[in-house]
Amino acid sequence: MRPGRLALTILLLTTTGLPLAVHAQADAPTVSAIEGYFDFVDAHSGTILAEQLTADDYKKMLVLDVRDAVQFAKEHIPGATNIEWRQVFAKRAQLPRDKTLLVYCNTSSLAGQVAMALRMDGFENVRLLYAGYDGWKAAGGMNAQAQANSRRGK
Repeated sequence: MRPGRLALTILLLTTTGLPLAVHAQADAPTVSAIEGYFDFVDAHSGTILAEQLTADDYKKMLVLDVRDAVQFAKEHIPGATNIEWRQVFAKRAQLPRDKTLLVYCNTSSLAGQVAMALRMDGFENVRLLYAGYDGWKAAGGMNAQAQANSRRGK
């Protein structure tokens, strides 16, 4: 078989077989919990903008950075705790239920999964930082609310 054809064959086999390999059927209680969650959750499901938070608000929350340790070490929201997104659910017993959790990653995609899983486990105090760390930085970081107010003339 020619090398190009072999590569194409391998690509087709791996891409067409992958969905079968990773597809798993959820059990009835899991499906019921997911249906119940989506019946209950609102459109924004606890999403909060950087512009809605004052510098003091961050002190009242557990700010949870769910990116990997390398990204966290490079830069993060001051005072944040780092637990990689894949580990958060397993370590959820370490998280306070009596304090707001502000969850973020770079863009909100992985943090959104974490927030949903925690909410399905009964955490009612989870907020997702809209647009993640990248959006937070672009909005002005800890000073996002003050900058937004000055742009509006307040």
